[in-house]
Formats: sequence, C-alpha cells, structure tokens
Amino acid sequence: MSDRIAVGAIAGAFGVKGEVRLKSFCADPPAIADYAPLTDEAGTRTFAVTLGRAVKAGFAARIEGVDTKEQADALRGVTLFAPRDRLPALPDDEFYHADLIGLEVVDTGGQHLGHVRAVLNHGAADLLEISGPGQSQPVLLPFTRAAVPTIDLTLGRIVADPPEGLFD
Repeated sequence: MSDRIAVGAIAGAFGVKGEVRLKSFCADPPAIADYAPLTDEAGTRTFAVTLGRAVKAGFAARIEGVDTKEQADALRGVTLFAPRDRLPALPDDEFYHADLIGLEVVDTGGQHLGHVRAVLNHGAADLLEISGPGQSQPVLLPFTRAAVPTIDLTLGRIVADPPEGLFD
C-alpha cells in the first residue's frame, strides 16, 4: 500500500488573478482542503490549498505562492497527494484506488487472470483495467460485488467472477 494517496488535480488557471481550477477525487469533494498541505507525485513540491467557490468540475482555489494566471497555468496537470495517515479510515467494503493497483486477479477457480493496472471511472461505475498473459489489450472488469466478490489486501489479490467471455 502506498503511503500517499492522490486526492485531486490542478486543471489549470481559473481567471486572471492566480486562482486554479481544482478537481477533487475525494468522496466528499471539499474535504480535499482538510488534507493540506498537499504534495506533487514526486513529493518534492508542497501546496497549501485554500478552497474558494464551487465551479464546474471542481473548485476555484488559491495556492500559496501562486499569484498570476501564468503561474496557475504552469501547474495544470499536477496531481495532488495527501499522506495516507491524514485520510479517514474506510469501511471494510471500501478501498482506495491506490490499494487496488498492482493486485493479482484470479478467477473463482484460482486461475491467474492478470494484475490491476488502473481503476477507471467514466461516469457510470468503476472499472478495473486488468493486464494479463496472452492479452493483446487490457480487459475492463466492472468493479461490482457480483464481478469482484473478494478483495484480500493482505494476500495482495482479487478474486473475480467475470462475465462469461470477458477473458477469452
């Protein structure tokens, strides 16, 4: 498990006075401010974030030291991370996406299907992107209780019951 979790991303400048458009990945979007200061992926830059008003697809936010549109635009695409110990504990049936990436995926009979490369969400529900032996393209497995009945972080594996033909 990672010691840092992605909690948001900077989508670029918002206006001309140094505000940024901030996308929150948190279940409670305004909670991203509770985890500040945030860091970049490498952990080399720190960002003190103050949320402003809600805007389309996120928040207008201020980042300490960012005073111009050009400085805000230069941060476009930066993913923001918080230390895991600042985040809330999750119920038994919920997981941080970072904890799922890299897990082995086996079917209900124990046959190796691959490893989780990413957790995607295109609006309707989460999908596990799984790469495995003999696959020319990754397989997208619905992340539902029916298709993924067991997740064992201790053993580092997921037991999947995929729809018929998905891994053929």
